[in-house]
Order: sequence, then C-alpha cells, then structure tokens
Amino acid sequence: MIQQAKSVLVVDDEPGIRMALKANFERAGWRVETATGAVDATEKFKRSRFPLVVTDIRMPDGDGLHLMRTVKATDASTAVVLVTAFATVSQAVQAMQNGACDYLTKPFTFDQLQLVIDRVMAQTQSSAVLRGTQIVGTSPALAKSLDRARVAAQADADVLIEAESGTGKELLARFIHESSSRRDKPLVAINCAAVPDQLLESELFGHVRGAFTGATLAKVGKFELADGGTLLLDEIGEMALDLQPKLLRVLQEREVERLGDTRTIPVDVRIVATTNVSLQNMVEQGRFRADLFYRLNVIPLTLPPLRQRGQDIVLLAQHFAQKFAKQAGRPAATLDPEFLAGMERYSWPGNARELSNFMRRVVAISNGHRIGPEYIGPEFLNPVGVRSVASPVAFQAGTSMRELERQLLETTLQLTGGNRTRAAEMLGVSLRTIRNKIREFGLPPRRLA
Repeated sequence: MIQQAKSVLVVDDEPGIRMALKANFERAGWRVETATGAVDATEKFKRSRFPLVVTDIRMPDGDGLHLMRTVKATDASTAVVLVTAFATVSQAVQAMQNGACDYLTKPFTFDQLQLVIDRVMAQTQSSAVLRGTQIVGTSPALAKSLDRARVAAQADADVLIEAESGTGKELLARFIHESSSRRDKPLVAINCAAVPDQLLESELFGHVRGAFTGATLAKVGKFELADGGTLLLDEIGEMALDLQPKLLRVLQEREVERLGDTRTIPVDVRIVATTNVSLQNMVEQGRFRADLFYRLNVIPLTLPPLRQRGQDIVLLAQHFAQKFAKQAGRPAATLDPEFLAGMERYSWPGNARELSNFMRRVVAISNGHRIGPEYIGPEFLNPVGVRSVASPVAFQAGTSMRELERQLLETTLQLTGGNRTRAAEMLGVSLRTIRNKIREFGLPPRRLA
C-alpha cells in the first residue's frame, strides 16, 4: 500500500477518471492536485513541485510525452507514470527514451497503479546506491540515465548501451536485469573483446562433441545458460563481421543451434549489449552490420562520463575509500577537503574505473587515518588528464599513410603514458584495433605498458 504523505499531480482530460484517481490517492494518504490537460498541468507544476506525476498521453490541448519532458527539464527527480488507452510498442519505447518511470494501459485498477507507484517511488528514493549494483551518484545527468534504465527494465525489449569506457555500462546492465521481471533468472555476461574470434561462436551458441578439433566434450552456450533471463553482450562492437549474421539470426528466430548440431533449441533471452564506440559510425564505415545494429538498438541508453557528473566525484571517492578500507580490514580514512578539491578539478578520462583504481592505490599507501593533498599526483594538474609531449606528429608531403598512422599511434600512446584504452578513446577506435596496430607496427610493448 502507498503510505507516503506526499503530493501527486494527476493529469487527465476525462473528469470521471480524474476524480476517481483523486479519491483513491487521498484514501492512500496522498495530497492530490488535479489538472484537466497539459497546459493546466504545466502551470501547476511551475507553481509547485510534485514528486510524482500521473498523466494521460492523449489530451485535447497537448501531449503527455511533451508534458513529461517539460516536467523532467524542470525537476529531473520527479517520477512520471504515463497512462493511455492507445498503447503501442513504438509509443512505449518513445516514453522510455524520454524518461518515463513506468507505463500503464487503460483500463487499469488502482491496485495495479499502487504497485507501479510503490516500485517507482522506492527506486527514486534509493538512487544513491542501487540494489548492490553500486551505481553511486546524485547528479542530474546520472539520474536521467537511471530513470530511463528503470523504465527500460520493465519492457522486455533488447537494450543497447553506448558510453565511454569506465562509466559503468556493465553495472547499468545488471541494474536493468535486477529491475526486470527476469530478475529471478540468470544474468549471463560475455565480453566479446576478451574472447578470440574463433572461440566466440562456440561460447555464444555452444557445440557438440567432435564439432571441431579439440571439442572432446559437448558445451552449452551462453544463450542456453541465459534462457529465461538476460544475456549481456559486453563490447559488442568487437564482434567479427562474419559472426554477426549468425547472432542476428538467433535474435530474430529466438532459437540457437550448437556448432556441429542440426537440432535447434528455443531460447527466451533478453539482450543487453554494450559498446564504448558508436555502432552507427561503425555501420557507416562498414565495420558493423546495419541490420544487427537496428535489431540491437530497440531501446538505446547511455551513461554520462564522469566529467559531466562533477558533484558525484566526491561521493564516488568516499564510496571507494570506504570499500577498499573495509577490504583491508581497517577504518575508512577521512578525505581532506583539499584532496577532494584536487579530484574535482581533474577530468577523469578513464571515468569511474580510473577513480576507483586511484582510490585503491591511495588507500593502500595511506596511513589509514587521513588522506590529504599530498596524495594528489602531478597528473591532476593537467586538466585533460594526459601527459604532454615535446613535439607533435611531424610529416612531409609524400609520407605514406602507413607511416602517418604509425606516428599518430605512437604519439597518442606517449600522450596517454601507454594507456591503450585511453588511446583508443582519443583516436575513436576499438581497443582491439589499438592492440592489432601495436603488433602490426612492431611498437615495443615494454615502452607502452
């Protein structure tokens, strides 16, 4: 039951529905304001904030989706629940993309609405650390992404998360799974960049005994393991082109065929794919299949980089300080204001992963009582977070493209201190491309480690 003594704005052009909702909300202990349409609701929201807005979509004087965008632009923390008698898949996807917390189709009972609102408000109130996924932060940019993820979790459609390395794409994928109706089924993850191309097909689809040299035992693939649950395809952009049509077929048919077998096995799997590069750009470059991109990109989501979440840096630093101190079996150290100020000035090109690794090191070498500005290294004085070099890439007319590519790669790796992930982000290519080019050009690994 809803027990919070909070306020709700109910928006519907039908008087009967509006008054029925008002009466039910008041019996549940809510202070209720009603609006007859989008214009009336916009004016009332400007005068008074509401933690919850329940609105119809189709109204004579406006659109509920536009009203939702207006509400979110004014106060990103407001939860919006959309109701309509004309639900379509495309409309539901549009609602999720624009920040709806949930979506109900008329007719519905107030008990059904209560369940939705209880869940929505509980999620809103626990936005600092979410159900063990450790997504930490209160910045508006992060809140917007999490709002969309909460609603996406309720739709049983495939999700594509595009964001920079280190932002927490896998954590967001886990949050989507844990918030969905599939939460009691497996979440199975595979990193497409970490598995060699020749083995990835077997890892995904499985194989029978004798399917290829070395296949002495049958193997169940990730799709079968994830049946009924969620399959996380991490760094999907690293998948080889010749494997992509096979993945597309499984996504379309929802059945898998083990290597060396003729029998198909039905699977009920929700796909969450992640990438740190733009798949749209890869499609245009001929490096990723357009049909697979469109099949994965049903609900697109993103996570903001840490440089757009300035107010979350302190929260994350404190979170990691406590986490690593606990792992070391000692009390968490106090973080000096000057130390935190130095961290806030830094751009964190490696995002939350870089901050986590930095705090792990600081906690390990500190005295365990107080962490002061003496732990701020010289890299924090550089606003872009990379080393400088004395000379830029130099070339003369007639220099081969291969030589220019080699010089650019070598200089970028010098700029990043040998950090290949950061170099890949700066050059707009995948980490696998960086590794392959290092081998191709014979660049000394020890100098770039």
